[in-house]
Amino acid sequence: MKLSRRHLLAAIAALPAAGWAQQPARLDKVTVAGWSKPIVEVTPLLVDEDKGFYKAQGIDLAYVPGAGGGDAIRNILSGQADVAFTDPGSLFAALDKGEKLRAIYDIYPQNVFNVVSLKSSNITRPSDLKGRKIGVYSLSSGTRQNLLVLLHQAGLSESDVTIVVTGLLNFAPLLQGQVDATAATDTGLLVGRRRGVGDVNVMEVKNYLNVSSDMFVVREEVYQQKKALLKRFLKAYRDSAAWMIASPEEAARLAVKRAIDGSDPVVNLDIVRVRNAASVSAGTDKNGLGAFDMASLQKAADAYRKLGLVQREIKVSDVVSQDLLPGRAPKP
Repeated sequence: MKLSRRHLLAAIAALPAAGWAQQPARLDKVTVAGWSKPIVEVTPLLVDEDKGFYKAQGIDLAYVPGAGGGDAIRNILSGQADVAFTDPGSLFAALDKGEKLRAIYDIYPQNVFNVVSLKSSNITRPSDLKGRKIGVYSLSSGTRQNLLVLLHQAGLSESDVTIVVTGLLNFAPLLQGQVDATAATDTGLLVGRRRGVGDVNVMEVKNYLNVSSDMFVVREEVYQQKKALLKRFLKAYRDSAAWMIASPEEAARLAVKRAIDGSDPVVNLDIVRVRNAASVSAGTDKNGLGAFDMASLQKAADAYRKLGLVQREIKVSDVVSQDLLPGRAPKP
């Protein structure tokens, strides 16, 4: 039976409701350059297939692994990623070299870095590190940057110690006597203790310089040209982080299948809870997850220059923007 032109047009007009409307909207790809492999710590970036926080914002999320915050920044500078998951020290180092970068979200307002040693080493203060072998995740990681902060507290420099790259599983070299101390994070220490590191001395860097541990950073060009997309990304991350804070047990279960180190849900839950604690502060209570403490960050930038870790004066208000932050998450 032949259709009239009018009937044909009517049939075509009805097609979206019948079929085309069921097709998913096009997603905009956002690639995050991590400081690590896809581990339990970064669960809010790994569970979109399960929870859909990024897809809800029209985003197809991808993750590029790295070995330290410096790697994350190199991956955005080379165009392999849009957003770097990096630490302030790596940001300061890149700014010191003249890179044009912008920090847009404070992931962990608390300083989570530490230096750990066996009790038998009698390392209880920064000055005790002189002449020692000290493990770090990588030479471009926050563990090295924060170790240098500790050393400077005692008037020491990198040349006063021997730095050994151990990777993330750095407590085995400590137990085997390959290093005298190891620079780690709170979650690294947590896992080390569960795996039998035993009684240790811990020097927490926050007792000397309490500053944000990690933040999202983008190239200045990306910040200027993709504000709407970045705003959607930050809302999705905020929602995912808020979910992990509200539902740590579910996050720990999902990490079993999404994180490369997530085989033990009990350990996962410990890590999730530690990361949740690092994600909040008095500032985030007031202004929502991701809010920066500008005074604290400026103090850190000034300290890095005073300690000789960077040469240029860094004015954080010129390189940190909070205009894309989603604000407080709605209560469930």
